[in-house]
Amino acid sequence: MAEPKPKLHPETEADVSQDQTAQQDADASDYADPYLALEAELEALRKERDEMRDRMMRALADAENSRKRAEKDRRDAQLYGGSKIARDILPVYDNLARALNAVNEDTRSAAGGLVEGVELTLRELTNVMQKHGVERISPEVGDMFDPHAHQAMFEAPVPDFKAGQIIQVMADGFKLYEQLLRPAHVGVSSTPAG
Repeated sequence: MAEPKPKLHPETEADVSQDQTAQQDADASDYADPYLALEAELEALRKERDEMRDRMMRALADAENSRKRAEKDRRDAQLYGGSKIARDILPVYDNLARALNAVNEDTRSAAGGLVEGVELTLRELTNVMQKHGVERISPEVGDMFDPHAHQAMFEAPVPDFKAGQIIQVMADGFKLYEQLLRPAHVGVSSTPAG
């Protein structure tokens, strides 16, 4: 025997029948024009596809940029990673060069072995620096001042020199590949063009 349906409160019964009617109307409208429903769904899928394609292309571009940046950082670290130690070695080079510049014939005859040892040490240091990409910047008196490779320590008016010409070299400069480690310290003529 079938169980009787429970009686709902009259207001609740009206709400349920309205919900059922609204659902039936929605279902009827879906079935009334299935092509419109499919077109709307297809358009929504196309929009989602385009958004996903755009996000994927951006993610690929970001990944490529990250790869290139990492490769550049790796290359720079390989080339310029030793720049700190190279800068720290420059005073050693300067001191050995100054010691050799101070040698005269009396010193060479009195301590020839010592002078030869300092020369060999300076030569070995120079070879090691060159092996690791450190190049000496050694301007000559009369060369034009280059602010990218030289540092003017003083200016003085000197006859027979044009303004901007190097009149004295006080210390060699050095670069590590294309990176300037230390500019050459020079004196520059300030003689006005006349």
